[in-house]
Amino acid sequence: MDYKHIEDGIVQLIKKAETELPKDVVKALERAYKVEDGIAKTQIDAILKNIDLAKKSSRPMCQDTGIQTFFVDVGVDFPQISRLKDLITDAVKTATQEVPLRPNTVDPFTGENHKDNTGEHIPYVTWDFVKGSDVLITAFPKGSGSENMSKLGMLKPGVGLKGVRDFVVEEMLKAGGQPCPPTVVGVGIGGGADLSLKLGKKALLRPVGVRHKEKNIAEMEEELIERINKSGIGPMGLGGKITVLDVHVEVAHRHPASLPVGIAVQCWADRRASMVIHADGSWEVK
Repeated sequence: MDYKHIEDGIVQLIKKAETELPKDVVKALERAYKVEDGIAKTQIDAILKNIDLAKKSSRPMCQDTGIQTFFVDVGVDFPQISRLKDLITDAVKTATQEVPLRPNTVDPFTGENHKDNTGEHIPYVTWDFVKGSDVLITAFPKGSGSENMSKLGMLKPGVGLKGVRDFVVEEMLKAGGQPCPPTVVGVGIGGGADLSLKLGKKALLRPVGVRHKEKNIAEMEEELIERINKSGIGPMGLGGKITVLDVHVEVAHRHPASLPVGIAVQCWADRRASMVIHADGSWEVK
């Protein structure tokens, strides 16, 4: 198997995630442009022009190219499972130079910058194992402006789903313009503290405009979108009709005495891209 060929594919995946916004996000921003006016419309216009320029020039759409984060579904019959982590890490180092990416990983004690976007636990990879021999890798660069607005609420079960909805809305109102709205908000409900936050981040992988398959969860998503957008925070926090492009909710069973709620926020640059690696080493970036 040609490992350099696979590494090159992962580099292309990272480049696409950093330079090309998914079509569902672009369409949502275009819809926001149509309904906004005044300074809000001007902000969305600037965002759309930036997106177009990044794609045409193959340059990152934001100076904060993020912490390199990946979600990987590994087919249990893929023959080179043991090499995947090293291939992803090497690709991040190469992409840092070739795309290029801003070096963003620093030692939490010394502040030393590793200058290649790697370090302890970074790139951060969430692994899942599935049937088959293909590997699906989703690149999910995560900037700090939106990441800093992440929240964990260990709510009392007695507050119920109304308390969950109120918590999400209150936290997004507190966030204001800090996460560079219009944002996409992921909400994880249940599990434990760590799982709720992971579910919130994983919810961000769902395309904008796609509702949860469970009707009651989909209705919660729609209510949260409406309530947050009524805040008037607007694009970049300067006022307007569209503060969130979407809200996605994922759930896990919980302990009867605990109601964890994890909130993950993505800025208007809702960056993500995916690729498939086949058992023979061939690949396609989607």
